[in-house]
Amino acid sequence: MITDFKGKKITVVGLAKSGVGAANLLSRLGAKVTVTDIKGIEDVQTYLKKLNSGINLELGNHPSWLFDDVDLIVISPGVSLDNSPFKVAAEKGIRVIGELELAYQVIKQDTGYSPSRADQDSGLKIQKPEFLSVTGTNGKSTTTALLDEMLKNGGFNTILCGNIGPAITDEIMKYGFKVQDAQFSKKIDYIVTEVSSFQLETIDSFRPKGSTILNITPDHLDRYHLMDRYIDAKCRIFLNQEADDFIVLNADDPYTKKIEKEKLKTKNNPPRIFYFSRQKEVKGAYYKDDVIHFNIPDIAESFPLNHESFRIKGVHNIENAMAASIMALLCGCNIDAISDTLKTFPGLEHRLEFVREIDGIQFINDSKGTNVGAVMKSLESFNNPVVLIAGGRDKDSDFSILKPLVKDKVKALILIGEARDKIRKAVGGVTEVFVENDFKSAVLRAKSVAAAGDVVLLSPACASFDMFKNFEDRGRQFKKLVTGI
Repeated sequence: MITDFKGKKITVVGLAKSGVGAANLLSRLGAKVTVTDIKGIEDVQTYLKKLNSGINLELGNHPSWLFDDVDLIVISPGVSLDNSPFKVAAEKGIRVIGELELAYQVIKQDTGYSPSRADQDSGLKIQKPEFLSVTGTNGKSTTTALLDEMLKNGGFNTILCGNIGPAITDEIMKYGFKVQDAQFSKKIDYIVTEVSSFQLETIDSFRPKGSTILNITPDHLDRYHLMDRYIDAKCRIFLNQEADDFIVLNADDPYTKKIEKEKLKTKNNPPRIFYFSRQKEVKGAYYKDDVIHFNIPDIAESFPLNHESFRIKGVHNIENAMAASIMALLCGCNIDAISDTLKTFPGLEHRLEFVREIDGIQFINDSKGTNVGAVMKSLESFNNPVVLIAGGRDKDSDFSILKPLVKDKVKALILIGEARDKIRKAVGGVTEVFVENDFKSAVLRAKSVAAAGDVVLLSPACASFDMFKNFEDRGRQFKKLVTGI
């Protein structure tokens, strides 16, 4: 582990949000930084403008010397560790980490972190902020944002970052840290992070005070190939957690027992385990008789909360609310702040987002539904007939899992994108299917098929990169088309 970055030669791979944040932080800490990206200069102009001066660039290729004669390599989440330069670097003893690990080391180790000048002058010992981390296949962003809002409403100072919002390295240069010439005065209690399996692949010492694995369903199998490899990546969230830390698990998830038996209970000094469930009473939080109950030792026997008062809807959001509430309670948040947050939190864009009602038809933007598990959760949330718009770039998904729900819930299926034929073969025959060549035609077809009382749901079960820049672009184009009908 590097405790002093000054003068160290460091390669940052990937010039996007996390790469820019990592490079800028390292340069502020005195490192000799080179950023490399396979893309050419014309494709990375947006990020180039955000880089500090003095950072070297190698664009359009990855010269071998960038991985040979360096002290550290920091890679972006989208870059796979299976690439040969990183294997060669590891064989030579060169550490390869991600931006999440870098941020953690800077904050938790003596690598440049300093409390504000006012706090130093007061003579008070300043506690460094704790990390709270959320992972899972679905629901990460909503749960992370909910937890952050609960803590803020409970009087804590927090940073919300990671896979949601800005890069962690960007944020830690703004609040409560002294990095060379920059000083800020705001004390931070918790850094609330959404973390993906890709980010967790490259941790080393990262140890969140509290963590949760919301659920695990098949996803990113184009990268992992085997489900066990995907599960292993998710489970790295508790790699370094100990008995005075905690983890929150989904008691209803089919993989939870395997995670407990094979990974948590074989771990030395494992973290405390709490659960949430919609099916049974557990230690943590459970859903019974349309009410969420809390059962957390040393905090209270029960805090019943009626989910009908929540602003966010859907069965998956009951689970998200339970997970966030357990974590907030264990961090010292009061139940009133938690309850008030659930009553007012509006949800996030592209997650079962209500767009408009036209002639009695509700249009819902769930563009973040990029895998089969997410679409299943979304479909379970509706009692009305659904006209489902799906398709995009396949991530080696098994779409046949959707067949029972499509038969039960979906009035018509509108398919687009590269995966349209694969989805039609997997679920065809149980509902009416339409295949469209472009997005506008798909939205208009959905409108023509739907009737008053129906729901038109964009929940693609696929990545967006065949037709759109990202899932946000897909969702916003959907909203624009719906608004123009």
